[in-house]
Amino acid sequence: MKYPLVSHPLCPYVQRAAIVLQEKGLAFERIDIDLADKPDWFRRISPLGKTPVLLVDSAPVFESAVICEYLEDTAAPALHPRDPLRRAQHRSWIEFASSMLSDVGGLYNAPERSMLALHVAALRSKFAQLEQALGQGPLFEGARFSIVDAAFGPLFRYFDVLEEAPGLRFFDHTPKMAGWREALGRRDSVRNAVSPDYPARLREFLMARRSALSALLAEG
Repeated sequence: MKYPLVSHPLCPYVQRAAIVLQEKGLAFERIDIDLADKPDWFRRISPLGKTPVLLVDSAPVFESAVICEYLEDTAAPALHPRDPLRRAQHRSWIEFASSMLSDVGGLYNAPERSMLALHVAALRSKFAQLEQALGQGPLFEGARFSIVDAAFGPLFRYFDVLEEAPGLRFFDHTPKMAGWREALGRRDSVRNAVSPDYPARLREFLMARRSALSALLAEG
């Protein structure tokens, strides 16, 4: 069975689902839509009007966390730890990744540099927290790939473009984070979760915000 995955080319939550599908060796087909002009059929299957939506025998499953949990429940290999406490901790860090995506959204929408600086500081603070939580790597749970990695891979991808802006450095003082980012960047499932033109599309999207970040990127 090939799963239809209703997507948007830039959505990091779509990437999470795509990464987990690939890690489990499941065939899927991406159906990209324009979120600014949502088709009626999409509105019928996505009550929240968001991507991703996974179609399972034509039945929609929406929200990336729920999609990943469904795939974890129904397909091997297991990506969550077997220990209940450790599994709960992994789910907590996945939520932490989502909070950082919100910080990234605040960063690229900040109209003034003072507000941009606040979001930069928030992200750096969370990276410092993560640095303390990480082991020896190369991944979140050592050598074993987990859904936490699937959650952070799309987040790290933003910084390939964000760090083109002068003065925006995020990993200089968090070597474990930098190593984790590099390891995920080399992994096929993470690399293949976006199209080759993703960096150019993302940069175009960020420039179109006409925000403080847009101005910084123009300077770079």
